[in-house]
Amino acid sequence: MLSSFAVFALAGALSAFPAALAIVAQKRAAAFFNPANGGGSMFIDAGNGLGEPLNVIISGLSSPDVLNEDGIINYAKAIGFSTECFGIHLGNPFAANLGDGHGPVNQTVELRQDFGDSSVGTCLESLIGGNHFRVYFQNGPSADSGAAFLGVSKEKPATDNHDIVPDGYDIGRDALVASAMGTTNFNGVTYSTTAQNITGLLPVGSAGVNHGIAIDGIVTLLTVTIQ
Repeated sequence: MLSSFAVFALAGALSAFPAALAIVAQKRAAAFFNPANGGGSMFIDAGNGLGEPLNVIISGLSSPDVLNEDGIINYAKAIGFSTECFGIHLGNPFAANLGDGHGPVNQTVELRQDFGDSSVGTCLESLIGGNHFRVYFQNGPSADSGAAFLGVSKEKPATDNHDIVPDGYDIGRDALVASAMGTTNFNGVTYSTTAQNITGLLPVGSAGVNHGIAIDGIVTLLTVTIQ
């Protein structure tokens, strides 16, 4: 039989348990950290001395279930993107340094426009071109916002080696944001997305940008809430 002291201690521990769970499940405290502050960059390393802009950020203040690989894939399917055709990736992965203490890290996943068919639609994108993005999570020991940094661009058909179309970084960003805004859903999960444009993280112009394509310097911050 438990002593009165043991019963009191057990009751106290159980009463604290929901609060402990809430601490684990709560959102992180920052939308994102500027990679440059930790020695990183807002450019993906394209492997040729040039970079591709990280032009969309999914805020670390978004619902936590969005901010992991499975979560970002389901969200992508809600806004018109999906995993690569039959899971086959052609080409080398690109790395990014988000200034979070991990150094350069390869993309977590690459997602492509699915033209309304999340099962095989990305095969069409691989053939004729379209919008696509690479995903990187800022989750290192020195800057753990949990935010997802996206490098979005519209690319040419396979016959043109999937090069980026003129103005393709800005076009790709704007198209993704337009499809994400408001309420979307996939696989029983409903999302509400708001957007804010941020300047000062990326430069304006084509200096150092892959393919010599000029960018307008805007990064769009998306906050995604699961309803």
